Amino acid sequence: MKEYVIIENGGKQYRVETGATIEVDRLPHQPGDQIELDRVLLLARDGEVKVGTPFVEGVRVLATVLEHFKGPKVVTFHYVPKKRIRVKGGHRQQYTRLRIQSIQVAES
Repeated sequence: MKEYVIIENGGKQYRVETGATIEVDRLPHQPGDQIELDRVLLLARDGEVKVGTPFVEGVRVLATVLEHFKGPKVVTFHYVPKKRIRVKGGHRQQYTRLRIQSIQVAES
């Protein structure tokens, strides 16, 4: 059975394993930097599940920043009938791609 954790980053939850690649909201780190994610909500390992309250103590995830990129464009359009009001706008969210290097558990 594989080991995996559920981490929290930017108000969102991600299920990660060693070697996986995830895309999170943009982080203030440069590509190539190694970062530590310590907000672990759940640890599943060897058939056992450990749920944090709110976080699991002694567990951290090491990840490497691969790149920063923009997501797809989301077009918004506001229209008011009979008033000649038409407003078209758009947004592209900035993301960071991370590769999970390891999951480290402090044995207690």
